Amino acid sequence: QVQLVESGGGLVQAGGSLRLSCAASGRSFSSYAMGWFRQVPGKEREFVAAISWSGGNTYYADSVKGRFTISRNNAKNTVSLQMNSLKPEDTAVYYCAANKLIATQLGREYDYWGQGTQVTVSS
Repeated sequence: QVQLVESGGGLVQAGGSLRLSCAASGRSFSSYAMGWFRQVPGKEREFVAAISWSGGNTYYADSVKGRFTISRNNAKNTVSLQMNSLKPEDTAVYYCAANKLIATQLGREYDYWGQGTQVTVSS
């Protein structure tokens, strides 16, 4: 079992930056691939980024590639999402998730989810 808690969301102007963090507790965090997803009320959940158990492989949605960076610190049981050059369309609730197998963009493959943190980008 893995429990995930996101933090770091807030209000930022377009072009600004935020760093989201996900604190994990439970068994074998380092053996899980991790992902970030986002969702706007009334819309479907959207893949943002994922990272393998070792951190050696990362994946990004085209909409955020070059602006966002996912990283993990297995010793501290944390995964982060550095978000730069934020745009109003980045506004959403951001969720971290854990996958028992591999990093993937498919939300249905993730086993554990946090409660989310709100990111609002003003124009």
